[in-house]
Amino acid sequence: MDAVRTAIREILVDRVFIAVLVLAVASAVLLYGIKGEDAVRAALDDDLRLFAMLVFFVPAVLFLSAYFEVLTPRRVIERWLGAGTGLRGILIATLAGMFTPGGPWLAFPVVLALRRAGADWGPLVAYVTSWSLLSVARLLVFEIPLVGPDFVAVRYPATVLLPILAGVIAGQIVRVYRPPGQDGPQC
Repeated sequence: MDAVRTAIREILVDRVFIAVLVLAVASAVLLYGIKGEDAVRAALDDDLRLFAMLVFFVPAVLFLSAYFEVLTPRRVIERWLGAGTGLRGILIATLAGMFTPGGPWLAFPVVLALRRAGADWGPLVAYVTSWSLLSVARLLVFEIPLVGPDFVAVRYPATVLLPILAGVIAGQIVRVYRPPGQDGPQC
């Protein structure tokens, strides 16, 4: 319970949280001034629905991430995605990102679990970039049906190398700038 209280305290004093909170309140005041109380209520109703979904969904995904982290041996992650895997690790992460279904509620907890299990920055950046640009699920469910195969035939080849390039660049960046937790499994 102390860890939860500490986390809540850290969030409440975080500058980004405070800035977002101030922007949210200012937006509510502006919305009230422009469109009135009914518009603010409608926005809050939408927010509460999203909040309710997140209250149940995010913990489930975080548990999944924690289970993934515990069930996947650290030596396996280090061998395939760890420091020293170079282009091979970046390519593996790119393929994994392409085939990771779902939205950020799944992809980012996977990144957290991989980082804590010993994955290097280059493969992690390649994974996220691949997931966001090359998702096969999104390609099949949204892009081809909605914008057609002609668009996909141009967009996919135009972006296919970007996750690899991003992973290589990330690997170079961490040679110059060592992010917090670079020496350990924290993320």
